[in-house]
Amino acid sequence: MASSSAPNPIIAHFVLSLLLLLLLLASMLLVSPVSSQQEGEGGGGGGSSRGPRNQTLQPDDQLRRLKRVRAYLNKINKPSVHTIQSPDGDVIDCVPSHLQPAFDHPQLKGQMPLDPPERPRARNSSAADRATETSFQLWLESGESCPEGTIPIRRTTEADVIRASSIGRFGRKPIRSIRRRDSTGGGHEHAVVFVNGEQYYGAKASINVWTPKVTDEYEFSLSQIWLISGSFGNDLNTIEAGWQVSPAFYGDDNPRFFTYWTTDAYQVTGCYNLLCSGFVQTNNKIAIGAAISPMSTYHGRQYDVSVMVWKDPKHGHWWLEFGSGLLVGYWPEFLFSHLRTHADMIQFGGEIVNSGSMSGYHTSTQMGSGHFPDEGFKKAAYFRNLQVVDWDNSLLPLTNLQVMADHPNCYNVRKGRNNVWGDYFYYGGPGRNVKCP
Repeated sequence: MASSSAPNPIIAHFVLSLLLLLLLLASMLLVSPVSSQQEGEGGGGGGSSRGPRNQTLQPDDQLRRLKRVRAYLNKINKPSVHTIQSPDGDVIDCVPSHLQPAFDHPQLKGQMPLDPPERPRARNSSAADRATETSFQLWLESGESCPEGTIPIRRTTEADVIRASSIGRFGRKPIRSIRRRDSTGGGHEHAVVFVNGEQYYGAKASINVWTPKVTDEYEFSLSQIWLISGSFGNDLNTIEAGWQVSPAFYGDDNPRFFTYWTTDAYQVTGCYNLLCSGFVQTNNKIAIGAAISPMSTYHGRQYDVSVMVWKDPKHGHWWLEFGSGLLVGYWPEFLFSHLRTHADMIQFGGEIVNSGSMSGYHTSTQMGSGHFPDEGFKKAAYFRNLQVVDWDNSLLPLTNLQVMADHPNCYNVRKGRNNVWGDYFYYGGPGRNVKCP
């Protein structure tokens, strides 16, 4: 039987020291805190149902954030007299009109919503509605409605707020450098038509409703009307209304009726829908932020919604109409600086966020129907019966209509005019393709 020699004490000491060092490193990795994105960092409400990016928090941080979220929800979700469950999972609260968020504003406290104003006068009625059908809102399919004296408000959930980059930016567009509308800024891309050079007191259009695919959790696709005044610097004033698909903001892929306003280029003022003190709702049949239904299908039935914004000649407030003559409410004139008098530009069309702009690959998020305008009716998305409101509160056809597409190989626009649709245009596209890598 062979005898074995005694182990070398130097080698044994080295091996033992190495094992102790490895154990120490492993324990440090296990107890080190995970870095988290601080709540005031970043831009506006990005996120998805899978949770926000770079926001892995320790239990104490999670508890503090959850307490802040719940305190915020208690502030913005107002007491209701009735609750309606929408088929898509939304909860619609019927809130007494005088308790809506607008009346938290110091200049509106104690007031009641105003009576309806005089609508703009139309010189010619259109037969276009016979060729298309009107979309409305999904929550109304429940068969319930909000009683008179209340307004329907889509309830904000914990998940909605947690998806945002911060509570402070929830309900607001990302802060980004503002450039002129003929160039992209912050990954935002447009395919639009616009008029400028005059004083405008409102705008109207019927907007084709689709469900464009949004491929990144931090992107959106929208179709809207912009009323714009001021420079394209930090004093930019806008009123915006249309439909939007935003998984980060709403938690799903439904097209939703939305509004937005700002007086400082999306920095501090303004918000989406009713998520801050500003817009005063007067209607008990429309829930801003709720899903639109039904939607158009490729080579199938087409649906659109009419949207009009105009300045009341008597009181100066900007009123919003949705669908077939339903007054939704108004933005008080004191909210604005440049828009207190009139708009300098009216813009109609689509916008997407291309979050891949920094990586060198274009997003596949769709605009409109996801098809190029050359495909035409039932295939490409459209705006029809474009009009503006003049100083005399009259709806007029557009003059000197211009087109602008930031990246026409990704999303394009094509305008036209006929006796049924008046001024119209097709727009949109698939995003990334052979010509838009």
